[in-house]
Amino acid sequence: MAFRKKFTPKRKFCRFCADKNLPIDYKRPDILRDYVTERGKIIARRITGTCAKHQRSLTTEIKRARQMALLFYTTVHSTEVKKKTV
Repeated sequence: MAFRKKFTPKRKFCRFCADKNLPIDYKRPDILRDYVTERGKIIARRITGTCAKHQRSLTTEIKRARQMALLFYTTVHSTEVKKKTV
């Protein structure tokens, strides 16, 4: 039996280490949305490929943006919240 590698995964890299001019800031929700799922969870660094240093600051800035209402906590907090009528 010959053993073969099925595939070689693409090497992940930190987007913020590659581009030093890209700021991690709570005022830039367009950048932060790439690191949050549609359900509002922060994506792990093993999936996104960010380094530990930038993942820590990214998490802090996402939480700040949520406090300032620039990002949603969950999908329930979107602008189209439907209330139950009894």
